Amino acid sequence: MSNKERLNGTGKAARFAGKAATYLLLSLWGLFVLFPFYWMILTSLKSYSAYNSEFIPKFFTVNPTLNNYADAFTTVPLGRYFLNTILFTAVTTAAMLVVIIMAAFAFSRLEFAGKNIVFAVFLSLMMIPNELVIITNFVTITNLNLRNTFLGLILPSVTSVFYIYLLKENFEQIPEELYKAAKVDGTSDVKYLLRVMIPICRPSIITITILKVIECWNSYVWPRLITDDETYYLVSNGIQDIRESGFGRENIPTMMAAVVAVSIPLIIIFLVFRKKIMSGVLRGGLKG
Repeated sequence: MSNKERLNGTGKAARFAGKAATYLLLSLWGLFVLFPFYWMILTSLKSYSAYNSEFIPKFFTVNPTLNNYADAFTTVPLGRYFLNTILFTAVTTAAMLVVIIMAAFAFSRLEFAGKNIVFAVFLSLMMIPNELVIITNFVTITNLNLRNTFLGLILPSVTSVFYIYLLKENFEQIPEELYKAAKVDGTSDVKYLLRVMIPICRPSIITITILKVIECWNSYVWPRLITDDETYYLVSNGIQDIRESGFGRENIPTMMAAVVAVSIPLIIIFLVFRKKIMSGVLRGGLKG
């Protein structure tokens, strides 16, 4: 065997060992990350008596049960909270898309006095702590007598400086010559936006939509602050109600069942659209 062949064999062995070590570390990290989800689902399938009889926690259950899920939906009106959350998420996401698309188009294609200054002020808003924004929003919504209303829940979430910035960067990747050619042909700004810019930037818009849906579904602080009427509670409020009622604090399997039920929609959305999320974020980070 020549020295060249021996070196090639050594190089292949080193690459194989490197890949094996990488996959092993990734597998261990995956188990570490996924174990809490497994434990949550496992606990939700254990009966109350079986859970309390375990002096040493078991990593499996012989007699799984779905009664905890039924108890989770009967302890509090979790089904109604699901409907409230779906309505809140759908309306908020739709309204936000209209606002950020129009704003991103204005900052990327339209020319008006002070555009760069206005955009710089917009970006500076990202440095304001969220707690200060919540306080301001709370005072505004209260003064407008919109507490315990869906409008009060939705209004503070219909825009996002970060999403405007992300979409503006995508719009600016489209050659400006297309816009000038469209204007020469007499195409209006709205028609150009709908027929050219939105279709080209669809991956990023889908990504923003998914991220906003996840954000709305996980909302807790603002809904908890602005509503004290169960009629307008979201699923996050429902889980808190189960815990505060004492029943969920004592019956851990039922509490875990409620958490699983609330988490399943987001897990499904992420698994189905994970490639679109990554491609949209990557597209937003590229320029030119």
